[in-house]
Amino acid sequence: MCGISGFLTSSTCPPRELLVRMADALQHRGPDDRGYFYDQAAGLGLAHNRLSIIDLTAAGHQPMVGRDGRTALVYNGEVYNSKELRKELEAAGHMFVSRCDTEVVLRAYEQWGRECVNRFCGMFAFALWDDRRKELFLARDPLGMKPLYYTTEKTGLSGFYFASELKAFRAVQGFRLSVSRAAVNSFMEFGYMFDENRTALEGVWKLPPGHTLVVRADGQAGRPQAYHILPSQPDAGETSEGLLCERLHSTLNTVVAQHLVADVPVAILLSGGLDSSLMAALAARSAKVTTVTMGFAGARFDERPFARDVAAHIASDHHEVTITGKEIRDSLEETASVFDDLFDDWGTLSTRLLYLKCRQMGIKVVLVGEGADELFGGYPVFNVAGRLRGPTLWRLFRLWHMYGCRRYGRTMWPFFRTMEEYLRGASGDWFHSVRLFELRRQLPNHYVMKVDKASMSVSVEARAPYLDRRIVDIACRAPRATLLKGEQNKAMLRAVAARYDLLPPGIVDRRKFGASIAMSWMDDDPGFRAYARDVVLCREAEWTERLRLRRAMEAYFDRQRHGFGFPHPLSLFRIIAWRLMLLTLWSRSITNREM
Repeated sequence: MCGISGFLTSSTCPPRELLVRMADALQHRGPDDRGYFYDQAAGLGLAHNRLSIIDLTAAGHQPMVGRDGRTALVYNGEVYNSKELRKELEAAGHMFVSRCDTEVVLRAYEQWGRECVNRFCGMFAFALWDDRRKELFLARDPLGMKPLYYTTEKTGLSGFYFASELKAFRAVQGFRLSVSRAAVNSFMEFGYMFDENRTALEGVWKLPPGHTLVVRADGQAGRPQAYHILPSQPDAGETSEGLLCERLHSTLNTVVAQHLVADVPVAILLSGGLDSSLMAALAARSAKVTTVTMGFAGARFDERPFARDVAAHIASDHHEVTITGKEIRDSLEETASVFDDLFDDWGTLSTRLLYLKCRQMGIKVVLVGEGADELFGGYPVFNVAGRLRGPTLWRLFRLWHMYGCRRYGRTMWPFFRTMEEYLRGASGDWFHSVRLFELRRQLPNHYVMKVDKASMSVSVEARAPYLDRRIVDIACRAPRATLLKGEQNKAMLRAVAARYDLLPPGIVDRRKFGASIAMSWMDDDPGFRAYARDVVLCREAEWTERLRLRRAMEAYFDRQRHGFGFPHPLSLFRIIAWRLMLLTLWSRSITNREM
């Protein structure tokens, strides 16, 4: 796990010092080692910050250069089927000098060219210079677990620049930093930028999940090309629930075991809910595991007793950590820079503290349950989608209300167009079109960003077994009736847990707990509320003025109003206040000044 950055330009090559500055901005992503590849004649620079996880020796140093010196790779991620690929490559005559998967990625490109990405099961973002072709080849994993940003001459630069985080571009002389108003609108209404390509900054793009990008020697980038497309409809020929559960159980066993492989201590983040509990139980069948649970001081609901039951059932080495409102409040300004791109997941604040405490315990890798809800129908929106009736426009409006925090807004029509696209791809099936939106838009631009930004900010690698492409393929091809049974969600996962006696019955049948504890602190914790008010309504908070939200925020903070009445578009003041606070702190962080 690492941070990568670099450039390719045909004009005057930027100085080597630029690579150093870009790498400095990503130091937290890889404090164990750093390396550079600089070719002034080609106008190429590659930088790598390493978080050493597998093969801790110098053999895993990056940028990794091919034996003939004609290829150079900077790579961020883990390819979990690397052992199997290594055997195949060795049989084809390739020699290896390390045990790390970075070398597998490099040799795979040498063997199969750009098609190598179709063979990788894992999370990754990489840039590979091919001197023969005189091109830079970039790729991102199918579910977007690892970020990859890039910018071109549209921001006043000459050539092509890329990085694992937006903050690295501030090191580039001539980069014009301008916040995207479209991104701000999307963030305030949705909580994130749901466009696959755009970011919070004008002229900076993200490579969409499951895509590759080729940059020519003159620094001109082509169009991103999809190499992985999510199945949009279930497999009509595979309807046996027993067969599906057997296949899912077998594949989960393999995937979880591969995710536990590391040369450093590994733990499982255990909430006591179905997703993380099932993952921990499968891991415990093959090895003694360490589990860690987070609790919130003063919260009305505490999941730690459920986690204790699971830990006792699987005989894990169990640890508990407690997060307080004061810790959240004290870390807000520091954490604002962690958000990097705009998204509002409150869990970034709390889980960052959890990852930090894991690192202090000596744990460098954690397994997380992200992705199970999106894949197996865990959210209320899936139940609603199956019951939608009436004209298409009315159904789309119902979905908008479940995702947005306003009665109507600027991103409503872009959302409608996106959902109509997925609806066509799913042949009119509303359940599967919602799942495509969750997997293609919400997951990579919101929830997975939380995992990456929060964990890497404290130099911890977070792995998400449910988002392995092998699990995704099974889930996406499962009929809706296998995933939802009446009001019971994630029926397929529950069936696996029950059939193979993996968890206590009380955990198998538990309903999902999804309250936003941090946002509740906005109402319940006087100190937190006072801090939020000061940020949102201070004289220098220009976003409050720009978005014309001062009257609404004064009504919320000073007169305890929760929203304006119909037909005013603003209704959920607490969510708006939370997002406005994060936007204000983020803008200070990304620009080093108040916007």
